[in-house]
Amino acid sequence: MINNLEGVDRVDWSSMGHAYGPADDVPLWLEQMASPDPDVRERAFSSFYSSAHHQGDVYSCTAASLPFLLVLADDPQVPDRAAAIRLLLSIGSAALDCDPDGVYYSPSGHPSTPHADVVPQMRERVEDFIRHAADTDPQVRQAAVPALGLFLDDADRAFALLRERLAAEGGTMERLLVIETAATLAQRLPATLGPVTTWLAALATDAALDADIRLAALVHRAACTPEVIDAGLVPTAANLLQQLTPEPAPQGEVDARPTDCGQCTCADIAAEPAPNQGVPPQIAAVFADLDRQGRVHAPTTELLTTLHRVLDARVPERTALLTAQLRSPDAATRYDAIAMTWDLIRSWRGNHSSLVLLLADCLLPDDPYTAAEAAETLGKLPAVLAEPAREALAALVEAHRTTHGPDVWAARHPLLRRAHQEAVTALAGLGDERALPGLLTALDTGTDDWRAVQVAGHLPQAAGELLPRVTRRLADADYSWPWGSATALMAALNRLGDPAAVPALTAALTTAVEQEQWQTAGAALYALGSIGTGAACALETVRPLADAEDPDLRFAAVKALWDIESDPTDAVPRLTALLDTGKDHDAADVLGRIGGPAAAALPRLRQLSEAGHVWTRVHAAAAIYDIGGPAEAEAVLPVLLEAWEESDSTANHVVDCLQRIGSAAAPALPRIHAELTLTRRSGDFFASVEDDEALQRAALAAINQLT
Repeated sequence: MINNLEGVDRVDWSSMGHAYGPADDVPLWLEQMASPDPDVRERAFSSFYSSAHHQGDVYSCTAASLPFLLVLADDPQVPDRAAAIRLLLSIGSAALDCDPDGVYYSPSGHPSTPHADVVPQMRERVEDFIRHAADTDPQVRQAAVPALGLFLDDADRAFALLRERLAAEGGTMERLLVIETAATLAQRLPATLGPVTTWLAALATDAALDADIRLAALVHRAACTPEVIDAGLVPTAANLLQQLTPEPAPQGEVDARPTDCGQCTCADIAAEPAPNQGVPPQIAAVFADLDRQGRVHAPTTELLTTLHRVLDARVPERTALLTAQLRSPDAATRYDAIAMTWDLIRSWRGNHSSLVLLLADCLLPDDPYTAAEAAETLGKLPAVLAEPAREALAALVEAHRTTHGPDVWAARHPLLRRAHQEAVTALAGLGDERALPGLLTALDTGTDDWRAVQVAGHLPQAAGELLPRVTRRLADADYSWPWGSATALMAALNRLGDPAAVPALTAALTTAVEQEQWQTAGAALYALGSIGTGAACALETVRPLADAEDPDLRFAAVKALWDIESDPTDAVPRLTALLDTGKDHDAADVLGRIGGPAAAALPRLRQLSEAGHVWTRVHAAAAIYDIGGPAEAEAVLPVLLEAWEESDSTANHVVDCLQRIGSAAAPALPRIHAELTLTRRSGDFFASVEDDEALQRAALAAINQLT
């Protein structure tokens, strides 16, 4: 094998830059891909993907690797021929997606066109891929079959080969892959669209075929011709889905989870890993979440993901499909449907209460693997959407405590612990005091207390028990970096808004300033401001910071001074000066809150409302109205509407101001109505579910107010 590699023409690797790591390492990785040691091979492939093929990019060294990889794929002595073929097709398909005449740029900023050489090489070797697609090794066949749809330009031959492969294959994954490849072929070569879609339609309606084949044919035909989707697509898909998912075998308590479907991308699905020793738990949790996001449990998941992508904005049809998935008797299908449900809810408007209730049905004590995923998804939703799941979350929390004891938050079994913690935090997000025992356990034992801190502020009614525990932790917190535990603890105290926290926050502010951690100091100032007049004893510590050089810290201090003592003679000049810094938006908002006494800031605010960034204009215009009142409505309204037209992300701020303007905002009604006709979520920079739901409520309130 090594001799074969050495026979391939060598290139000057040192001249070939790529994303991460020295290009000279590429030949070493390629040779290690043929190692008899599976760990060496795994590291070599991983290194190549992360460096020479980073995020699917094609660099000069990536293209120069093709002859080496083709040799690996052809040699029967190579243990991981399938992995080499998958890598070849990943490189080839990435190059195929590029404009063949385009010029791209490497991370170093140099023009790069290696993709133009990749596709011709893949087409020249297509006979090898045809041979690999009929290999005796099913893994090799799975890896090679997509090449028939991507690189074989003889349409009739490609279609014939795929029909032969479907007839010859007996495995579910192999047959599904053949049908998917036929759809790829039809979309790449228009001459095959008619024959392929006719064939797929026949397969979809052939009662003699297995339900998985029929479902795949149905979905991929729709993907080829989305313009002819009819009302029968989703009911037919749901019926086929029901046919191919048998009743699950009984599962044991705590360890219950969907089984590996055979295509799962993670090898450790059967054993949730224990927390990494020596790694901060919140960091370990982030990586665990990333790992879970790559898992696929059911053979139909990729098909159903494709169908959701094809249905796109057809929210009622997608809801019906998800209903069938979440009601499936197959645990793996239900589990994978949870992520698809979140994808729909976070992207599209609509009445999602039925889906929320179905997620609540997944909160079963004897299936913590699925319950944890469902509870985490519910915890991502704003309270107004998660409300229908309140009692199911509370029931799961109580069942855990009854069965496993009051300290189940700190249970040793990782699946049970995650399920309980996700349910508790989701329940706390609803402001439900039944979450309190779990949060107290976390704060008393220190076990994953970072989770409890994130939601403690949602229970102000329990401040008497939460606040002493949070402030004790704040006294021992790490101030060495701005995103440490101190900032999170201050955010919790900010939401609680209890005057009893003032001494602890004042001490924390002093420590943060001494360590020059301005972001942490700002968090303390915002928390003190949230307490209002009850924080008056902190004024001596706060006031000097209103002259700080750092504008973020200076604004936080000025805002805190206003929140605590409400003295416009001191606040207005300081806030007006901040209009000429990067805190201009925030300063304008506080000036608007001050109202009439901030009239001295109007000349500068008018200047900002007439020029500059769209967000600057919006915040300035809103502040002008809040300060000047109805007399400013005629001048402010065009600024707000023009900004909204220029950037949808301003919608929340604009509509809130339109509500305050009242009847004088009547000319905005058509734009508000147009906003409510949208099906995709909008508002703010990231169109989050919470912001979009708030936008819809504000828009409806504005319409009711103006009509």
